[in-house]
Amino acid sequence: MGDPAGIGAEVVAKALADPAVRKMGRFIIFGLDELIGYAADQAEIAPYWFRKPHEDIGAVESGVVVADYDEYGMFGPAVRRATAEGGHASMRFVDDGIEALRRGQLDALVTGPINKTSWQMAGYRFPGHTEKFADAFGVKRYTMMFVADRLRVALASTHIGLFQLRNAFNIGRVFQPIDLLDDALKRWFGVESPRIAVAALNPHAGEGGLFGDEETRIIEPAIIMAREAGIDVQGPFPADTLFHRALDGRFDGVVAMYHDQALIPIKLLAFDRAVNVTLGLPVIRTSVDHGTAFDIVGKNQAHPGSMRAAIQLACQLAGGARATAAQPRASSNRTAI
Repeated sequence: MGDPAGIGAEVVAKALADPAVRKMGRFIIFGLDELIGYAADQAEIAPYWFRKPHEDIGAVESGVVVADYDEYGMFGPAVRRATAEGGHASMRFVDDGIEALRRGQLDALVTGPINKTSWQMAGYRFPGHTEKFADAFGVKRYTMMFVADRLRVALASTHIGLFQLRNAFNIGRVFQPIDLLDDALKRWFGVESPRIAVAALNPHAGEGGLFGDEETRIIEPAIIMAREAGIDVQGPFPADTLFHRALDGRFDGVVAMYHDQALIPIKLLAFDRAVNVTLGLPVIRTSVDHGTAFDIVGKNQAHPGSMRAAIQLACQLAGGARATAAQPRASSNRTAI
């Protein structure tokens, strides 16, 4: 559900209110039944779920069940800020969802918005969900990918300050998302021969070294490595024209060098439909592409589009994974939020 002080309960309640979404799977909501009920009541949504204490959650035969953590009873619309309690609660939801994935109880996990300050106040060292999942599953090669309509964009760097990126920018950092994106496009999205474009770091792709040498010193060698590995990749291209070309269908995926280089076009084009996917994990994890929006909590103003898209993509990826698996999994099409 995400941070109980944010809009997670509202976007979850609204997204799963769509019968077409509910038909895609069976769902467990790790969160607070009281907050979900309050959000649904404000939106005039009739309850479509049933409640169970979180410690009693097992297999879900049909529909939607809320795994309720009623021990976190201090939250309500009046709590519209970062708190240590919110950090503890949202991390508890994530931890239990991860354990359910490990047990094979779930086919995918969809995460609602968390507040990074709340996590810090609660004493957690992770800057975000991506790093938390990578640590939980012991993976070293991972990255964010954002999906928005025809755009699929993987990031070479995620939660790192722009001025600090210079000290952490190397060939491996650029090669890794190219490799992971190529695999994801083939395995999850059914693109037999992906065409990948790589964005430059500097204006005008460095203009032959006039505006920086990272293109020739780091990005181009990473592209050569990827080509030698059999990946169809081109670049580096100036970022100010690359996304337009990708939208025209010239590329199946794009690798961006830093967070906002990817997120600005994504959110401009599909603010209410973008989905965050973690590449490199042995499980499927998608997420909303927005924050906790404390300023509109309790006002019935949160748009559920990103949550709806995240649920739909998780179900689609889970279905594709089952279809291509050598041995079918014992679990059914359950997706968790």
